[in-house]
Amino acid sequence: MEDKMIANLEEQTGKKFSELIEIARKSGLEKHGQIVSHLKETLGIGHGQANLIAHRLKQSDAGSQTEKDLVSEQYQHRQNLKTIYDSLEKHIKGFGADVEIAPKLKSVSFRRKRQFALIQPTTKTRVDLGLKFDNRPIGGRLESSGPFGAMCTHRIQLTDASQVDAELIQLIREAYEEG
Repeated sequence: MEDKMIANLEEQTGKKFSELIEIARKSGLEKHGQIVSHLKETLGIGHGQANLIAHRLKQSDAGSQTEKDLVSEQYQHRQNLKTIYDSLEKHIKGFGADVEIAPKLKSVSFRRKRQFALIQPTTKTRVDLGLKFDNRPIGGRLESSGPFGAMCTHRIQLTDASQVDAELIQLIREAYEEG
C-alpha cells in the first residue's frame, strides 16, 4: 500500500519520494504534526501522504525498520514482559494463515480484515492487550479501551505470562473471528 501511495505522490507532485523527504527536512520543523501541516500546505497533498513523508523523515514508520527491530526495541528494557508478548503472538499466529502482524514503534497490531488485537508494553511492569469487538460489554477481564481510543474497544492488562490462559486466548479468538 505504501508503494502505491509513494508512486501516486511522485506522479502528483512530479518529485521523487527522496526529494519530498528533503523538502520536509529543509523545513527545519521537528514535530510530526508541524511537518504534516507544512507538507499539506506547501505541496497540496493529502493528510495520509504528508503523514507518510513525515514518518519516513523521522524514521518512525514500520518501513524504516525491520519488524524484528521494532519488537526488540519495544521490549529492550522490559525483558520480563517479552514472554507475555511471545506467548500472545504464538497463540494468535495459530488462529490462521490470514493473520497479519504489523509492528509499529510502540505496539504490534494483529489484523485479519481489520485490526482485531493490539499488544503494547505500556509500563515497565505491564503489557496492555487491546481487542476490537463489535458489541461486547465491559466486564470481567475486559476493561474500557483506555489509551487505545477507537483502535480497540476493550483492554486487558497483563503483568505475567501465566495470565495468557485459555480464557484469554478464547477472547482473542472471538475478536479474530469478528475481524
